[in-house]
Amino acid sequence: MSEAPMCRVYDRELLARLMKRTGTGARLTTRDLAKVAGLSHGTVGALLSGGQRFISRDKAERIVGALGVDLMVLFVPCERAGRVWLDAIAPKAVTA
Repeated sequence: MSEAPMCRVYDRELLARLMKRTGTGARLTTRDLAKVAGLSHGTVGALLSGGQRFISRDKAERIVGALGVDLMVLFVPCERAGRVWLDAIAPKAVTA
């Protein structure tokens, strides 16, 4: 059985700033974001406090959808190595 792809919060302070002014210009509280993204407010609070660093890609996509930003602005895709989630290796830039 495979596990869902995971993402790591890139910068929790950025998450807090994005909640203050979303892509529509609205401000979202922890509870507002949780409701719009279909998550518990405890999950959003844990992401903001650093108590939770990883979240499934599906949930990450719901968060960024509510904030009006692209996934890679706020989250880093991860892969599983043994029992530890690691940041995925970014592809190298190709010179012209």
